[in-house]
Amino acid sequence: MNMGWTLAARQGARLLGQGALVAGAVGVLSFAMTRALPGDAAYRIAAGRYGYDMVDTAAADAVRSELGLDRSAAEQLLAWLGDLAHLRLGQSMVSGDPVLEEIAHQLGHTLQLSLVAWLAAMVLGLLLGTWAALQGRHWSTRWIDPACTVLRASPAFLLGVVLMLGLGVHLGWLPVAGHGEPVHLVLPGLALALTLLPGMTQVVRTRLQQVLRSDAFEFAQTKGLPLPAALWRHAAAPLALGTLAYAGMQLVLLVEGVVVIESLVAWPGIGHALVHAVISRDVPMIQGTALAMGLLFVLLNGVMDAAVQWLDPRLREPAGRSAA
Repeated sequence: MNMGWTLAARQGARLLGQGALVAGAVGVLSFAMTRALPGDAAYRIAAGRYGYDMVDTAAADAVRSELGLDRSAAEQLLAWLGDLAHLRLGQSMVSGDPVLEEIAHQLGHTLQLSLVAWLAAMVLGLLLGTWAALQGRHWSTRWIDPACTVLRASPAFLLGVVLMLGLGVHLGWLPVAGHGEPVHLVLPGLALALTLLPGMTQVVRTRLQQVLRSDAFEFAQTKGLPLPAALWRHAAAPLALGTLAYAGMQLVLLVEGVVVIESLVAWPGIGHALVHAVISRDVPMIQGTALAMGLLFVLLNGVMDAAVQWLDPRLREPAGRSAA
């Protein structure tokens, strides 16, 4: 078996191990946190089904008996882990629909929004970082650092509200909520992209400044190679490695932002479903959505690692050989 297949098999085994660890940890933690919430879970679930005005003690007791909430916590958790071992996530306690079907529907919306935000952050970060590195201390770049500082200090919720008020309410350029049309992606995608933009801009600028100061780039300029050609030959690979590695580290920030922004604009994704499941104490949906987000993070992180290793062959070498 050649080295490429050996490396792929090793990474696949590592991803499976991480996925199993994440599945167990997320399931147990989300179950424990749901049990620790104050209030009667059966009453909340009954309210989610029938409305708060229609709920009384008899309805809550009926829900408790139907869903087995009167069993011990250990029995409920073991039952969920047993279903998970058979790739079953149970049924929603509120809607009664299979959790797997609901997550499959919501996951597409979340991936769509995340991809738009990630691409927007990549494009804007490359443009701003490249401009800042090439122009140096020129007056036209002096606004970039203060703007990045403000964006880095602003939570996703605040950025979303500002964009909704500015672009949606006052200017009327974009819808503040809804889904189904491409225009509905612009505002939440931009809000998420702005949370990733400061770091992306800084990575691109730092990497490009290192390239501009390198002997190879100065020699290329001395030979008369045009700037675009010199940048493509000497800066494309370092920039791709830097931005991909940084994007992998920022997946946690993107997942956190998705939960906030989807809830803010009523986007029908996993983050929105997770918030509603917490409010209604729908334990299978909480465990299922948290599990899907955790496994998605592991998968995307593995894809980023594979892309970085594909771009930099030195990372595919065994540790002992690369050290030698």
